[in-house]
Amino acid sequence: MLATIQYNSRKLKIDLSQPLDISIPLKGNISNVNAWYLDPPKITPEVIDGEIVSVANGAVVNFNTITFNPHSHGTHTETVGHITEKVYSINKQLKQFFFLAEVVTVAPEKLGDDYVISKKQLQFALGNKKRDAIVIRTLPNTKEKKSRQYSNTNPTYLLEDAANYLKSKGIKHLLIDLPSVDKEQDGGELLAHNAFWNTKGSLRLDATITEFIYVSNKIDDGCYMLNLQIAPFENDASPSKPILYKIIE
Repeated sequence: MLATIQYNSRKLKIDLSQPLDISIPLKGNISNVNAWYLDPPKITPEVIDGEIVSVANGAVVNFNTITFNPHSHGTHTETVGHITEKVYSINKQLKQFFFLAEVVTVAPEKLGDDYVISKKQLQFALGNKKRDAIVIRTLPNTKEKKSRQYSNTNPTYLLEDAANYLKSKGIKHLLIDLPSVDKEQDGGELLAHNAFWNTKGSLRLDATITEFIYVSNKIDDGCYMLNLQIAPFENDASPSKPILYKIIE
């Protein structure tokens, strides 16, 4: 099923029958991806008047309650409200959902005891391309990312100059396969978050960061149409389901 999307002055064709899902599903057990020192999410049937409300236990419906944190437990999209006193809702700030995106693969650089993504690496990956969004896949890229327990592991992160570079390039939507764009323990500085959202100047209210994606090795680097789907949460962040579509030349 082909669709034509108007992007600026160009008409781009995408095949809606070939979606490339780069989200990580949420599961109610220890195999769920996790960060920030929380227990796994829970997906459990409610108990009403002593009865477990699930078809397996004799009820006519399944009636699960889900307990999770979007930042800790899977693919999520966040606004600047994640780090500001005023909580800007993702449901109100993200008003468009299709973007021209560049998928890039980066081998993190060693910096002291850390592994980082630098401005130089992103400059090389993007060149003079103009995109709404960037999708960063880090190496090594294994399926273990879908269930990794990141707490206290000091994962790779984005340097401040890299985030500033993306802002200067006009990138509005940053997607990455890590639990955060910032260092796990940084004394609360959140340098990459602050730089990307320009918190020292005019806030980029329409810019988003999506963390905990997984980009299969079957997906080539290059230009795609991104459909950034969120749940309608009135919160700084929402679980999300980013979908890529190949552009048909």
